[in-house]
Amino acid sequence: MFSFKQTKLIRPPPGIDPLETRVASTTYLYGLTAFVSLGAFLFGYDQGVMGVIVADKRWLDLMQPANSWVTGTVVSLYDIGCFIGAMSLGYMADPIGRERTLAVACFVFIVGAIIQVTSYSITQITIGRVVLGYGVGACAGGVPLYVAELSPPNIRGRIVAIEQMILCLGELVAFWLNYGFNFLETDDWWRIPLAIQILPAAILGVGCWLWIPPSPRWLASQDRHECAREVLTRLHGSEAAKLEMQEIMASIEFEHTVSEATWKDMFTMPVLHVTILGMSIQFFQQITGTNSILYYTPSLFERGGIKDPHTANLATGGVGIVLFVFSWVPIFYFDRLGRKVWLQIGTVGMMGAMIGITVLQWHAEHNPDDKANYTIIMFPYLFYVFFNISWGVGSWTYAAEIFPVSMRAKGNALTTASLWIACYIVAQASPPIADAIGWGLYIIYTGICVVAFFFVRYALVETRGRTLEEMSQLFGIERQLAERSGVKPSSTCEASDDEHVEHIARGPDEDARENKLGLCIGEYAFG
Repeated sequence: MFSFKQTKLIRPPPGIDPLETRVASTTYLYGLTAFVSLGAFLFGYDQGVMGVIVADKRWLDLMQPANSWVTGTVVSLYDIGCFIGAMSLGYMADPIGRERTLAVACFVFIVGAIIQVTSYSITQITIGRVVLGYGVGACAGGVPLYVAELSPPNIRGRIVAIEQMILCLGELVAFWLNYGFNFLETDDWWRIPLAIQILPAAILGVGCWLWIPPSPRWLASQDRHECAREVLTRLHGSEAAKLEMQEIMASIEFEHTVSEATWKDMFTMPVLHVTILGMSIQFFQQITGTNSILYYTPSLFERGGIKDPHTANLATGGVGIVLFVFSWVPIFYFDRLGRKVWLQIGTVGMMGAMIGITVLQWHAEHNPDDKANYTIIMFPYLFYVFFNISWGVGSWTYAAEIFPVSMRAKGNALTTASLWIACYIVAQASPPIADAIGWGLYIIYTGICVVAFFFVRYALVETRGRTLEEMSQLFGIERQLAERSGVKPSSTCEASDDEHVEHIARGPDEDARENKLGLCIGEYAFG
């Protein structure tokens, strides 16, 4: 009987003794991460592809949008589709699995891409954007959810950073394909870059259905413990898999005892605390202006005094290069500092870039023919240098790791949906606000960056080095749920943040950790 859920037994490869001690395979971990990050490639590609298209005279002459609000609608209704796709994670990722949810998302993405490619009206291309947006939204939330559940705590930031690097590669490819195809004399040049994205979507969809293993934490939640152990063994080695399975099973057993993991629970204390933090960090990631620059870079340069459209498009392609180059920095360095440190550094740099854009657009307004206007090109680049080393990785990592195991899919759905709400606001509001107050738009973004800085500094809780199962202890969820259910948590399961981070950085003492886990399992799971 057909099932969306993966039901195959997952056993050791032929010739491998199940009792044999096996070592971790970082090659396998990085390979899985790179492959499923094709979902991030689709996200990045579609983020980058429309900016040049909606500013092109031939596209405007064909589609004839009535005003900038209509243009904003074409771009921003895509975010509504993304919002719906993100929310679908909360309904699909637990019943059918993370990887099968990505496969379904790819199918919907392909349908939306075909509708866009064949469009001859604003209405049709907008419908295509919404349908395709569903696929992007589900991929955008589903990929970090999946890779976070594969990753050991000491390199979780790196794993999500690899996904972000591939997302930025998608933006880079989109920018330069747009730039190249824009030179074609045909009025339909824009259909080609919109059609190209069908190929990676098809590859990802087939791979997620046939090859990619389910998340070990999802397998454990389905009572498929031997399959979960096998996936963890392939990723982290036999000894680590044994310890992780104990921790995962204890966490799942405890959560099933004290909570039903409903949507209502997401908005009830103590889980409400992490829901607010996760939704807020993703909302700030977008409302600080990243997509206002990304979607409308040619218009930003035009208001900055760069009148030649090919020069503006070439400078826009440079944004893609900066995004891609600096997306490599977090892969090597993000896990060396706390999440909060990187986010604060990035916010200060982004704020400085917004001030630079403001000043130079004001200067171009009063000195339209000044060659110094070309200086504005450096400030979007500077913005993305700081964005990529901080919020580009930090918000996705944080949102994917802070929720209890049984609530992680719903949590990721809500946090990713929050991001798409912010995307919609930015995409819809930026063109008319820029038309009305010009460079004043970037003063608004500067102010939002100030608010984001204080949010990071005073509201966030540092999570670097924690296992996913330990997040409930860190945020006090486990203790409060235990007290509410009449179960007393053991103090041996609580360690200070600093001691834990230092412990992870040195490399865990497995015997001590196993003893601690045994105490926790006995105290929490079995009363």
